[in-house]
Amino acid sequence: MHQVGRRLSAVTATLALSVAGGAVPSPASADPRETEKAATATGYGGAVSTVDPEASAAAIEVLRKGGNAADAAVAAAATLGVTEPYSAGIGGGGYFVYYDAKTGTVGTVDGRETAPAAMPHDAFINPETGQPYRFTPELVTSGVAVGAPGTPATWDRVLRRWGSLNLGEALDPAIKVATRGFVVDQTFRQQTLENKNRFAAFPATSALFLPGGDAPAVGSVFQNHDLAATYRLLAKQGTDGFYRGPLAADIAAAVQAPPKSADTKLPVPAGYLTTADLAAYGTRDQAPTHVNYRGLDVFGMAPSSSGGTTVGEALNVLDPANLSAMSRGGALHHYLEASALAFADRGKYVGDPARVDVPTAALTDPLFGKERACLIDPLRAAAKPVAPGNVAAYDGACPASSAAPAEDKDTENISTTNLTVADKWGNVAEYTLTIEQTGGSGIVVPGRGFLLNNELTDFSTVYDPKDPNRIEPGKRPRSSMSPTIILKDGAPFLALGSPGGSTIITTVLQTILNRVDLGMGISEAIAAPRASQRNTAKVTAEPEFIAAYGGALAPFGHQFTPSGDAFTSAAEIGAATAIEFGPGGRLIAAAEPVRRGGGSAMVLKQAP
Repeated sequence: MHQVGRRLSAVTATLALSVAGGAVPSPASADPRETEKAATATGYGGAVSTVDPEASAAAIEVLRKGGNAADAAVAAAATLGVTEPYSAGIGGGGYFVYYDAKTGTVGTVDGRETAPAAMPHDAFINPETGQPYRFTPELVTSGVAVGAPGTPATWDRVLRRWGSLNLGEALDPAIKVATRGFVVDQTFRQQTLENKNRFAAFPATSALFLPGGDAPAVGSVFQNHDLAATYRLLAKQGTDGFYRGPLAADIAAAVQAPPKSADTKLPVPAGYLTTADLAAYGTRDQAPTHVNYRGLDVFGMAPSSSGGTTVGEALNVLDPANLSAMSRGGALHHYLEASALAFADRGKYVGDPARVDVPTAALTDPLFGKERACLIDPLRAAAKPVAPGNVAAYDGACPASSAAPAEDKDTENISTTNLTVADKWGNVAEYTLTIEQTGGSGIVVPGRGFLLNNELTDFSTVYDPKDPNRIEPGKRPRSSMSPTIILKDGAPFLALGSPGGSTIITTVLQTILNRVDLGMGISEAIAAPRASQRNTAKVTAEPEFIAAYGGALAPFGHQFTPSGDAFTSAAEIGAATAIEFGPGGRLIAAAEPVRRGGGSAMVLKQAP
């Protein structure tokens, strides 16, 4: 899931811009300067890791003023809505996992988008042809793919459940950044250019992101006064200002009659979202998934996300194996095989539990994982795809039983962002949020300054009544977002997450293995090259992984295809953030050193 870039600090707010916002050349008098950006920070009193220094600075500011991890996480997320608008924002949704130090418990908030109440089973069928819409350009740039956003409701619920600030106070840093602006970097410009055809289809989008018909120039200052005004509306009215009233009407109108330009050649199918759908939206408080891996308690996000069950099952599959005693090739072979097995079960069983019966307990049962581990040949990779396991009949013994395979075409896109925050009281927030594709649906709500999601493309594109991820009204599409918090002896040990579509699961899983089994420090574990086996004939891997380990894995029969997505030339897998907790309150905040331009790790008080 791409980020819009690691950027320079904003210049002063004296720059003259139109009311709608946009980019202007940065005058010499503004004295723009590069914000110091570090991939690792060690210290005390609080820590944050995000993909962007403005967002990390917003979180640190909140922590410094006495806010807790929940407050700081919302402030960082809202700032990412300004500086990373193609990856996240109030037009999307996500999942929040939180360790509450007072109670010693982990809780979660499901803020996933929902399908409209009038969404038909054949929503992805072109009525003119009777055939499914092409994934691109029809579905990804459309109203039909827009679900009811969950992000504003998530922020409100998180603050009410765990925070000490109100929504307006948490939004204040983001309002400042949206008003004064930030300096455009090459990544922001490049991602804008990659979406130029889509953005040009909508006058409101092109006015904001293509001023003068071109992407903002590197070094120009990008302000978004419309988004600042929208944030101020939320600060004043709360989430009612988003889910009811004029803004809700504007969102519904943009979905049902996409405000496209007269000369665009993109079809832009209309969607079904109504003001009633927005008014009816609510987050879900859910128990986290939980598995024990090598004495560590691993908590993740339950369905509608598939992250917690799939990461958890793969860890259960690996738990009987002594990976640390193996050669690097042998350990990675087991990682790839366990991931394929867990992905087979993800496709077979996981969907929105409010609409389908998801066997979460079975998928995270160590006996089920032990039985699935029977299928790993320590010397040879299995032919892919492998069959799913039988959750109705397992006993942890070999041979393992199997179930009929599922049709599981992966359409989840890679544009998302992740953040990790810890405070001086020991609270921990892990939050993954998204608008789906880079640039979401491409539709900016006119006059409001934010892009709408295209999350409903995460449903299976063709309706099958046996498919747990089939399209249904009011349903949440399956996600791979995997915010994860790990406890050791009842106290935080590690919190981590990543963007990356379905590769989120493998990024989180591989990072855990790197840290726990392969002897890497957390910064090294994040920086290490990645591979993603999602039950496919070939393993998707970063070129660096293939160069480093392709030879060691060849005797096992693994074949590789270099990573990269259909929309950009990026070859990175994921962009993780993490915090590790050491003795005496010592915190190690870790972000990507290179991927997506590098992330931003900060601590409240630097270690001496």
